[in-house]
Amino acid sequence: MIDVGRDAAGKRRQRWHAVKGTKREAEKELTRLLHSLDAGEYVEPSKLTVAAYLARWLADYAKPRTSGKTYERYAQIVESHLKPGLGHHLLRKLQPLHIQDLYAHSLAAGRKGGKSGLSPRTVLHIHRVVHLALRQAVRWQLLARNPAESVEPPRPHDQEMRVLNEAEMGQLLRSAEHTRLYEAILLALTTGMRRGEIAALTWSDVDLKSGAVTVTKSLEQTRAGLTVKTPKTAKGRRTIPLPAMAAIALRRHKSRQAEQRLRLGPAYQDRGLVCAAPDGSYWPPDLLSKAFRALIVRTGLRLVRFHDLRHTHATQLLRQSVHPKVVAERLGHSTITITLDTYSHVLPGLQEEAAQRLDQVLRRAVRERKGTRS
Repeated sequence: MIDVGRDAAGKRRQRWHAVKGTKREAEKELTRLLHSLDAGEYVEPSKLTVAAYLARWLADYAKPRTSGKTYERYAQIVESHLKPGLGHHLLRKLQPLHIQDLYAHSLAAGRKGGKSGLSPRTVLHIHRVVHLALRQAVRWQLLARNPAESVEPPRPHDQEMRVLNEAEMGQLLRSAEHTRLYEAILLALTTGMRRGEIAALTWSDVDLKSGAVTVTKSLEQTRAGLTVKTPKTAKGRRTIPLPAMAAIALRRHKSRQAEQRLRLGPAYQDRGLVCAAPDGSYWPPDLLSKAFRALIVRTGLRLVRFHDLRHTHATQLLRQSVHPKVVAERLGHSTITITLDTYSHVLPGLQEEAAQRLDQVLRRAVRERKGTRS
């Protein structure tokens, strides 16, 4: 029994701790409990299971603080992996080894039916959710320490980034020119905007006079339907100057869209969208990607995702020696570090080019110096 302080009425509060083992083991546990009490790390015993805690964490923490898509992903990981693998443990008795065993099992036979394992990247996603959930348990004073901090997650292999070259970009734009996908593809290639940002873009966000678009929102697709959300960070809200060809294309598109609105009359759902469905309503991001994939197959281009157009935009700018900070601002990255880490594959070539340019400058300076002496 240990004294854990006094309650609001000033009455002493005591807690019993049962220890299975020898007297020496009981004394060792008592020493540990007294030390944690002195350090302010003592957590009172609870019968709360990991499964019950995760349900509470999803409802009280994750749902109010994350987007619908992120919450769905967290809930899916909890229901499919964490509750079956860890849910039966008491939260206060959860150990790093329990979590490590879950990762090992997931890698070996984590898929439904147990015939094959999950990828290292998927297990890494599981680890991030575990770590986040247990970190909150520490903040809620349900745990003294986060056991996930002592667990080594798998290191996934870097995914090969699929980027279009100049010829492929031209082929894609020519193939899409007379389709409903053209403006969405052009915006992705010339601004680096995300799929959801393009799907939510309205004409009020477009300044055709100065040639710029402002990203203020994104269209998110979840099981519950379509939701318009604001950028997660201040850097996500950004104004992106347009190349002249993109501005010209948008002017033409706006005129054609006005004609379509007149033809449909009351049937046209005018939401002011730049890339809309034929009736003016939102174009669901998943359907946009599906239409893009069909176009890629028809054109015979190597298979790329719509999101790879964003990667193509960034890569092309970096190869043209545009400063990474400018690229980060166009992409809406919160820090330039994210840009440098994501597109590090481009940097070796840029380093070589920088060395060659410096060499040319120095050689020219030396020649001019010699000419002055003579």
